[in-house]
Amino acid sequence: MPYINIKITDEQVTKEQKQLLIWGATQLVVDVLSKNPKTTHVVIEEIPVDNWGVDAKQYSN
Repeated sequence: MPYINIKITDEQVTKEQKQLLIWGATQLVVDVLSKNPKTTHVVIEEIPVDNWGVDAKQYSN
C-alpha cells in the first residue's frame, strides 16, 4: 500500500490543483511501480510560508 506525502506552502492552492496533485502522484506509482490506485494513499500538507526556508533564508512570498 503506497503512502505519498506531498508538502507545499500554503499559498492559495485550489481544491482543483490539489486534486491534480493527488491524481498525478497516484498515476506515477501506478506507472512506475505497478501499484493499485485503490490502495494508494496521498496526503497533502500545507506548510505556512513562514515555516519554510530555502537557500538558508526564511521563505517569503
